[in-house]
Amino acid sequence: MTEHRLRILIVGAGGVGSAAVRIAVRRQFFELLVVADYDPARPQVLVDVLGDDRLRAAQVDASSADAVAALIREHGITHVLNAVDPRFVMPIFEGAFQGGATYLDMAMSLSVRHPDHPFSQTGVMLGDEQFAAASAWSDAGRLALVGMGVEPGLSDVFARYAEDELFSEIEELGVRDGANLTVEGYDFAPSFSIWTTIEECLNPPVVFERERGWYTTEPFSEPEVFEFPEGIGPVECVNVEHEEVILMPRWTNARKVTFKYGLGDEFIEVLKTLNKLGLDKTEPLTVKGVQVSPRDVVAAALPDPATLGDKMRGKTCAGLYVTGRGTDGAPRAVYLYHVVDNEWSMREYDSQAVVWQTAVNPVVALELLARGTWSGAGVLGPEAFDARPFLELLAQPAPAGYGSPWGLEEREAPEL
Repeated sequence: MTEHRLRILIVGAGGVGSAAVRIAVRRQFFELLVVADYDPARPQVLVDVLGDDRLRAAQVDASSADAVAALIREHGITHVLNAVDPRFVMPIFEGAFQGGATYLDMAMSLSVRHPDHPFSQTGVMLGDEQFAAASAWSDAGRLALVGMGVEPGLSDVFARYAEDELFSEIEELGVRDGANLTVEGYDFAPSFSIWTTIEECLNPPVVFERERGWYTTEPFSEPEVFEFPEGIGPVECVNVEHEEVILMPRWTNARKVTFKYGLGDEFIEVLKTLNKLGLDKTEPLTVKGVQVSPRDVVAAALPDPATLGDKMRGKTCAGLYVTGRGTDGAPRAVYLYHVVDNEWSMREYDSQAVVWQTAVNPVVALELLARGTWSGAGVLGPEAFDARPFLELLAQPAPAGYGSPWGLEEREAPEL
């Protein structure tokens, strides 16, 4: 095993970036971790609190590829983890390439809806800008591991595992995400970035069918009640735009891929209202002589999700519902899932459940890259790698592993 070799740059000291640092400092696979943010005070507070001499705080403008590349060169960075919102994917992605570093992210480059038929045809899809650069990364012998959070990320690892070890034919890979989290003292307080949530939920959802290809539907379409494990129970889920639907068909043979998110009626109504009022828009308006993005105003008006952990109660579940034929040829349905209890994540890591669950997966991936267990070149999704080492390392008790087990539930198989 190769250890003490990686020199990591995490761009973004918000909820997910901070959680990734808190998780990483318990591991021994890196020799330096620079956490950078536009506001240098945020990473400095984190570095001071954790007191690990492998940590450094830095300032960076994530909208500038040149600034990211310069920081990479300054610290001899080998691996960059993008932990800011998707607006900054391309400059960080390009900066990592310029700086000669391996790149990881948890969300991909933004989509642009079809100009004439947004709710039936795709325009620019999530990740298209990154995949357009795949040959450059491949020719350079370098890796961009994209969509390596929880969703996308762990859900995609589950897809690889299902295809390799559980099924002979896959009818549908259906990502299903739900929670029973509540936030005390707030009528409305999203547990994840509202900027990203608006982007995902109000864009036309994408569905994939092998015979038809990718197509879109209306937001919040095709509601279904899905039963989540470990006491969460039934949650209504709806179609949402997400990277798994773009990634999974590239490396699996599933006939259909979907993503449905358990939002709840209140959340959906808030999002519809924001859309109706134009408060979901990112284009700046002039307000009393000041240029301001409506969506940025909404984000500023809501509490920072990273600060809500001590007020949150409940569990969050990310998972993949797989239907098809098992290795014996008989119809089979399974739900592969990962649950995080907010009480546990706050007690163990001082990070709320949703951001911890997102952050742990790229850290596991970085450790597998450090060991040489995972390797590759080009722009690749998690499905391009062997799932078993990832799932074993995630679930294995600490200190050998990350002590965060995943589950598999057999469900009643539908008729094929």
